[in-house]
Amino acid sequence: MMLLRTGRCCTDTIMPNAKSPRVRAVPAVTRAVAILRLLSRSRTPLGLKAIAENLELVPSTALHIVRALLAEDLLQVDPQTKRYSLGVGMLPLARAVLENAADFPGLMRPKLDELSSRYGVMAIGVEVPDLDNMIVVALARSQAPVRLHVDIGSRFPALISATGRCVAAFSGQPEKEIEKRFRLLRWHNAPTYDAWRKEIDQVRKQGFSIDRGNYIAGVTIVAVPVLNAKGTISHTIAAVGLGSQLDRATSLALARDMRAVAEAIAAQLAIQA
Repeated sequence: MMLLRTGRCCTDTIMPNAKSPRVRAVPAVTRAVAILRLLSRSRTPLGLKAIAENLELVPSTALHIVRALLAEDLLQVDPQTKRYSLGVGMLPLARAVLENAADFPGLMRPKLDELSSRYGVMAIGVEVPDLDNMIVVALARSQAPVRLHVDIGSRFPALISATGRCVAAFSGQPEKEIEKRFRLLRWHNAPTYDAWRKEIDQVRKQGFSIDRGNYIAGVTIVAVPVLNAKGTISHTIAAVGLGSQLDRATSLALARDMRAVAEAIAAQLAIQA
């Protein structure tokens, strides 16, 4: 989930994940995951009615799933209020992911801190497992009074915004698959597919992408790919700031610095592989 905060107001922009046509849906699993994600986004515990209404579930169905998650300690419930939140059973799962993953987050954190401090932007390390999702695995928040809020574990459609252009340029996936997912995306100011394809070609040549208000009004996002030994994308680095903050010259300077970081990280990951 991405929040754009200015003072006391916020706009909550949630991008739905495109469903892969190759994966057969399992409703119970899909609903359980949806409940976990909903509670991970909520700042307060939620009651069963709120969970069911948010996810458009039959209350009895929601209750059965919630009870199963409680039994596995993935959820906990306040006996007084009957409200649910994530449980301690989530911790070993999250710890295992971090411990077993490639060391991209660990390598990225100091670099993101440096980029964030130098340019006053939120700097984000993103894993790109497929054409459907990108996942935030490392970040450094800026100290600017107006900033985007993103959490570790946040998911976004893989082809959205500047990062999405990098994914399209360096994923090596068939154009038909890319176009199919592109047409499911939601933007504030959506480019046409033909214009977007031309931008993808430019990304291949220059090695970075800049989104100026297409994804979110007034926000500029700069992204660079982290490529593996085969030259395909495995991760990206993104920087997010207000359009007034990242003019053309600053955005280009930021992109150059991000490219240098991406190349250094890719070399370190190759050595560790």
